[in-house]
Amino acid sequence: MSGTPATVALVAAGIAFTEHPYVHDPAAASFGLEAAEALGIEPERVFKTLLAEVDGRLVVGVVPVTGKLDLKALAAAIGGKKAAIADPAVAERRTGYVVGGISPVGQKSAHPTVVDETVELWDTVYVSGGRRGFDIELTPADLVLVTGAVIAAIAAS
Repeated sequence: MSGTPATVALVAAGIAFTEHPYVHDPAAASFGLEAAEALGIEPERVFKTLLAEVDGRLVVGVVPVTGKLDLKALAAAIGGKKAAIADPAVAERRTGYVVGGISPVGQKSAHPTVVDETVELWDTVYVSGGRRGFDIELTPADLVLVTGAVIAAIAAS
């Protein structure tokens, strides 16, 4: 057990998960694509966690690393109007994680969370385990359960 806030939260919730550490290359252009390659899995199964400000409040968007977050769709999914990517320093402060290692699980403050609908295409998916070079694998249903997320079409290619 690596003991990140994400793994601690999953254990506390009684949710099964598998840890997948890998050697992180600080020069990697995309943390998510690096994870998929290092772990030998389809990149569409690896989801990145992004924070956006929707009408003045922080919202978590979880999308495949192969795409981008559709800010309009994210806002609409939670009944908001205007969304912009959150400042990285604010994201780090409010989640307790560093950019590139932000997990949707076990954040310092709870935020509304929206997971892209493509999560349902897989038996299990991978998200950051709370630091660069460490992913966790869990079922889409457990990801939604532990984050209190809604599922919506929020990814753009």
